[in-house]
Amino acid sequence: MKFLSNQKFLAIYSGALTIVFAASVLMGATQVPAHKTKFEEIEVQRINIVEPDGTLRLVVSDTARAPGAYFHGKEYPHPGGRKMGGMIFFNDEGTENGGLIFDGAKDKNGNSSSGHLSFDNYEQDQVMVLEADQVGERKQSFLRIMDRPSWSLLEIFELFEKNKNLSKEQQQVALDKFFKEHPAAQTRVFLGRGLDQSAALNLKDSAGRDRIVIKVGADGTPSLQFLDADGKITTQLPPAKG
Repeated sequence: MKFLSNQKFLAIYSGALTIVFAASVLMGATQVPAHKTKFEEIEVQRINIVEPDGTLRLVVSDTARAPGAYFHGKEYPHPGGRKMGGMIFFNDEGTENGGLIFDGAKDKNGNSSSGHLSFDNYEQDQVMVLEADQVGERKQSFLRIMDRPSWSLLEIFELFEKNKNLSKEQQQVALDKFFKEHPAAQTRVFLGRGLDQSAALNLKDSAGRDRIVIKVGADGTPSLQFLDADGKITTQLPPAKG
C-alpha cells in the first residue's frame, strides 16, 4: 500500500510509538514502591528524619551543625547555643520534646565528660533527666524528675525576638520581669550520686522543698530524714547524736 509506505507517515507513526513508550515508562516509574538503600558506612555532619509532609521528627548531628530550638517547625536561635553533638527529638508538630547529647575532653583544667538524656513536657522544658557529669575530680550522676508550669517556652523565644535590638541590660530586665510573672519549675525527685560523693534519694514537695531524704554519705554512714515545709528535720534515723 502506497500510503503505508509513505515516509512522512512512517515518521509520524514512529514518533507516536516513542511518545506512548515514554509515557508508559514514566507512569510505571511513578508506581514503583519506595525502595530501601543499604549502606555499609555513611559519614555525615547531620541527618534530619522527617515525616512524609516534611515535619521534623529527629535530628542527629555533630556540635557544629546542632539545631536551634524548634516550635511548630520554626527554628529559633538556642539561648545558650548547643555545644554538644547528639540527637534531638521532636513531637508530631515539629516542636522539640527531648534529646540525647554528650561531650567530653581533656584540657588544661583536667578531664571533663557529660551525657544527658531528657524528655520534655509539651512546649516546655525537661521533666525527666538522666545525666552524668565530670569536671576533673568533681563527679555526679543522677535521675531527676521535675514539675513544669503550663506556659509555653515559645513565649520566651518570642520575647528574645522582640527585644533582640535592645541592650544586654534591657534584655535581662525584660527577662527577669517575665520570670517573676510566670511560675518556675520544681524538682520533685532526685536519685543519684552527688558532688559530695554521697548517694541519695530526695523526695520533694510541689515547692521543691526536701521532705524525705534517704542518704548514704561518702564515709558510708546511712540516714533517713523527714523534714517539714521550713526544712526542719522532724524525724531522723538513726537519731542525731547529741
